[in-house]
Amino acid sequence: MNNQPFDILILSNGPGEITTWVRPVVRALRKQLGDDRCVVRISVVLSPCPNATGKEAAIALSYPEVDRVQEAEHFWQFLLWGKTFENWDWRSHGVIVFLGGDQIFPVVIGKKLGYRTVVYAEWEARWHNWIDRFCVMKPKVAARVPQKYAHKFTVVGDLMLEVQGQLLTQQRQSAQVGRPAHAAGSSALSTQEEFSTEVIGLLPGSKAAKLTQGVPLELAIAEYIYAKRPQTKFVIPVAPTLDLQTLASFADPQKNPFVKTFGFNGASLIVSKESTHDSSLVTHHSALKTEKGLFVELWQETPAYELLSQCRICLTTVGANTAELGALGVPMIVLLPTQQLDAMRSWDGLPGLLANLPGVGSTFAKAINWLVLSRKGLLAWPNIWAKQEIVPELVGKLQAPEVADMVLDYLDNPEKLDEIRAKLHSVRGESGAAEKIAQIVCEEIEQQLKPNRF
Repeated sequence: MNNQPFDILILSNGPGEITTWVRPVVRALRKQLGDDRCVVRISVVLSPCPNATGKEAAIALSYPEVDRVQEAEHFWQFLLWGKTFENWDWRSHGVIVFLGGDQIFPVVIGKKLGYRTVVYAEWEARWHNWIDRFCVMKPKVAARVPQKYAHKFTVVGDLMLEVQGQLLTQQRQSAQVGRPAHAAGSSALSTQEEFSTEVIGLLPGSKAAKLTQGVPLELAIAEYIYAKRPQTKFVIPVAPTLDLQTLASFADPQKNPFVKTFGFNGASLIVSKESTHDSSLVTHHSALKTEKGLFVELWQETPAYELLSQCRICLTTVGANTAELGALGVPMIVLLPTQQLDAMRSWDGLPGLLANLPGVGSTFAKAINWLVLSRKGLLAWPNIWAKQEIVPELVGKLQAPEVADMVLDYLDNPEKLDEIRAKLHSVRGESGAAEKIAQIVCEEIEQQLKPNRF
C-alpha cells in the first residue's frame, strides 16, 4: 500500500456498539495500517439510537486510535447534505465501515463521499447491490443472499468474542509487570486472593429506564443472598456512561420511589481514599453501603472483562451486557421487572423511537413492552443466538426473595452453572473478527488506490 492519504469513516450508534464493536476494530485498523495520521485518519460518526446515553461520542474520542468524532445529534445533517457539524474535510480516497445503525446509512454516505463501503452484519445483510463488502458473523448470513452477490461476503466471526481476546491481553500485560490485571484503585476488590472468593456481578443497566428498577431490585437480592452466604462479595461494573452519584441516586428512597417497591431500604455512596506504596498516589475505593450493612463494590475500570470473568454468576438486564457476558461464558440471570412498565423505553430500533415520542410515547411504550415481553426466553442475546433459553429470563413483578433463591440454588449446585457455561461457549461464532475486518478494509483501500488501467 502506498503512502497516499485516505480516510476511514466508522458509522456506529449505541453504547454497546461503541464499546464492543468499534473499540476492537479501530485497534485492529491501527495495528495493520499504522499510526501516521498524515496517511490514515479514522473518524467516527454516530447515528441516533434509543439506547444512547449521550456519552458515546466522548467514549469513542477516548480511543487513541480515533482522530475525530461527530455526535448523533448532527447525524441527519450529515446524511442529507454530506457536511459534518464542524465541516470536516474529506480525503479523495476512503472506506466507510458500518458498525451499528441502519445499513442504508453507508449506502447513502458512501455515494456522497465516493468511498467504498464495508458492512459488519451479525444476522442480516441488506442492500447487496450497493455495498462493496460484507463481513458476516456466521456462514448462514451469507447463505441467504443471491449467488451473484456471494463474492462480496466474507465470514469473519463474532466481534463480541473480541472481549475474550482483550481479557487475555490484559492478563498477559499484567503478568509482565507483576500486578493484578485490574488497576489499583478501581475497586476495593484489589487482590487476586479476593477474586478467589465467591463474587456475584450486578449489572442493572446504564439508563434511567432500567436503573430505576434494576438498582433497588438487584441490591435487595444481594442483601438476601448475603444474609445466607456472608462469604459472598458483590460488585457493580459501572457503565462508562454513568457517574457514581447518578448510580447511587437510584438506590436512594428519597429520589427513587421504586426503592421501597422491592422491599429495599436504600443504600448510600461511600468513597474512601487510601495511600499506596508510592506516596504520590492515592487510590479511591467506591461502594454502595446498604441499610443492612452490605458493601457492594463499584468497579469503574473499563472494559471490566477481567472482573466479569471471575464472577460465579451475574444478575443483569437485557442489552449489550448479555452479549458480553455470553462471549465471556459467564452464567447470568436476566431480569425484566414490570413494576414500571411504562418507563421501560430502552428497546432498540423503531420500537424504542415510538416509545419515546412526545405525548403518545407512553401509550406506545406500554403496548410495545407487552408485545416484546411476550417473547420471554429470546430477549437476552445468548438466547437469541441459541434460539432457545439457555440463560434464565425472569419477567414480571419480580421480588428479591424469589430471584435470590434461584441464585442460591445455582451456587449450591455448581454443576448447573457449568452447564450454562458450556452452552454459552457453544453458541458463538469464531474469534478474530476485528483483524479480519481490518484486513478487508485494507483490501478495499488497495482497490481504491490502484491506478486506472485503460
